[in-house]
Amino acid sequence: MKALNTAFEWIAKVAYLNLLWVGFTLLGLVVAGLFPATAATFTVTRKWVTGYTDIPLFKTFWKAFRQSLVQSNILGYLIAGMAYILYLDFLFITVVANNYVMLLTIPFLFVTILYLLTAFYIFPVYVYFDMKVIQVIKSSLFIMVLNPVPTLIMALGMFGITYLLWHFQGLALFFSMS
Repeated sequence: MKALNTAFEWIAKVAYLNLLWVGFTLLGLVVAGLFPATAATFTVTRKWVTGYTDIPLFKTFWKAFRQSLVQSNILGYLIAGMAYILYLDFLFITVVANNYVMLLTIPFLFVTILYLLTAFYIFPVYVYFDMKVIQVIKSSLFIMVLNPVPTLIMALGMFGITYLLWHFQGLALFFSMS
């Protein structure tokens, strides 16, 4: 019975953390709230993983949100800008009907996969280390390259969670980010 109670407590904590992420994202009108809320979510989960399971959730989330407001927005929009450039490259490759442009497909796929796998590490590295934005991106890239097995497991876990949330969309409000 105690194990069941502990499991339900953790489910409630994770759901509450996700509701905080949604709420603070909306509080910042998405544009200014998405990336600080994401950084605050990673801050809380980092504290949980390091053994601090009884922290006050709202207070910790709010403090992390305020502290990372500017730098996480810079980092997030820099990453979003890179994603937009990759999207424009994709449009160029698919629209242009030239055989020589098709030679760019393999390098494009390689760079896109490298970008996506590096993006998995951006906010955890930002939360864990006190670095400048460019150092966070470089460190995320190096961590991703030097740890292929955890990166693969992370990618598979992300696909698995996305698959579950796609099929059970009602849970996305409570468990999508957290």
